[in-house]
Amino acid sequence: MAIDLTALRAHFPSLDSGLAFFDGPGGTQTPRPVADAIAATLTGPLSNRGTVSPSELNAERAVADFRAAYADLLHVPANGVVHGRSATQLTYDFSRHLAKDWRAGDEIVVSRLDHDANVRPWLQAAERARVTVRWIEIDPETTELDLASFERALSPRTRLVAVTAASNVLGTKPPVRRIADLAHEVGALVYVDGVHYAAHHLVDVPALGADLFVCSPYKFLGPHCAVLAAAPGLLETLRPDKLLPSPDTVPERFEFGTLPYETLAGATAAVDFLAALDPGAAGTRRERLAYALDSLHEHERVLRTRLEDGLRALGDAVTPHSKAADRTPTLLMTLDGRDAREAQAHLAARGVVAPAGSFYAYEPFAALKLEDPALRAGLAPYNTAHDVDRFLDGLATFL
Repeated sequence: MAIDLTALRAHFPSLDSGLAFFDGPGGTQTPRPVADAIAATLTGPLSNRGTVSPSELNAERAVADFRAAYADLLHVPANGVVHGRSATQLTYDFSRHLAKDWRAGDEIVVSRLDHDANVRPWLQAAERARVTVRWIEIDPETTELDLASFERALSPRTRLVAVTAASNVLGTKPPVRRIADLAHEVGALVYVDGVHYAAHHLVDVPALGADLFVCSPYKFLGPHCAVLAAAPGLLETLRPDKLLPSPDTVPERFEFGTLPYETLAGATAAVDFLAALDPGAAGTRRERLAYALDSLHEHERVLRTRLEDGLRALGDAVTPHSKAADRTPTLLMTLDGRDAREAQAHLAARGVVAPAGSFYAYEPFAALKLEDPALRAGLAPYNTAHDVDRFLDGLATFL
C-alpha cells in the first residue's frame, strides 16, 4: 500500500502552520484522533478505577484498552505492559528493581551507542551495588557497534546487557537478536531501549530476544508517556518498593499512584490511528499495524534517499555521521566551520524545524569525537518530498 499522504496529513492540526518538521526523533506531531481521545476521557465521566459507577468503569476501560493496544503493538501479553511517565523514568525504576539481586563481583554490559537514558541508570545502579561495568564500543568508521568488543565484555558473571534497538542520533540499528542470543547464553537479561526503533518498525519483543523493552508513544504520534514490555513471568520475579495497600499484581505493582487515564486513552488512540492507515487492510489489529508500518517504512526510505542525495550535492560543507548499513531515517550532520545552532535558527526562520544539539547521546558523541552541537534531521510519517526540498534549500542558503 502506498500511503495517502494528503489524507494522513489532514489529521494533524499542527501542519496547518506550514512548518516542515524534522524533529520526529525528539517527538512527533499529534493527530486529532489522539487529542480527541484525551479530551473525551478527561471530560468523562471519570473517577478512580472501580467496578460500580460508570465513571469508575471508564477508568478501568482506559487501562484495559491501553494494555491491549500495546500488547498488539509489541507482541507481548497484555499483563506484560507497564505504563511509565517516560522511558528514562522506567529505566531508572527497573535498574533499581533488578539491582536488588546484584552482588559485588557481578557484571553488566552497556553500549556506547545508547541514549544516556539507557546508560546512566545502569552505571549508577552498578556503582551502588559494586558491580563491574563493561562496554560495547562503536566502530567509528561505520558507526555500528563493535560486536567483538561485546563478546569480550560477556562473561559468566554478566547479569544484564542494556542496548538500543536504534540510535536516536545516528539511526544505527544494531543486531539486537544476535546480542540477545549471546547474552542469554551466559544467563544475562537483555534490556532494550526501543524508543527510536518503535517509531519506524513494528516491534516483536520476543523475536528481538529482549527480556525487557521500553518505548515512548510520543515518538509515534501519541502523548508523552512510556511503555515497558516484558514477559509476565519475569515481572513476577521483581519486587519493587511500593505502598502497602497498592496492588501487588503484575503489571500494576510497577505503576505507582493513580494512572493518567487520559494519557492512556491517547496512547491507545495512537496505535489505532496507525492500524487504520490502510483502509483496505483486514485482520487483527497487529496484522493491520504490520501493513501500515511496512508502508510507512517504505515512504520514509524514499524520503531518506532524497535527503541523503541532496546532502551529498552540497559537497564538503556538510559532513554526515549516519553511516550504518542498517539504520532509521535519522541523519546527524556537522557543518564545516559553521555552528549547528545557527543553522537551526536559519532553518526555523524559513519554517523548517530541525534541532541542533547532542540529544542526550553523550556516549556516541564522546566515542565518535563529535562536537556538540550537531544538526539532526529525522523523518516522520507526515513528512513529504516538499519538506525535504525545503530543508535542503534552507541549508544550502546557510552554507
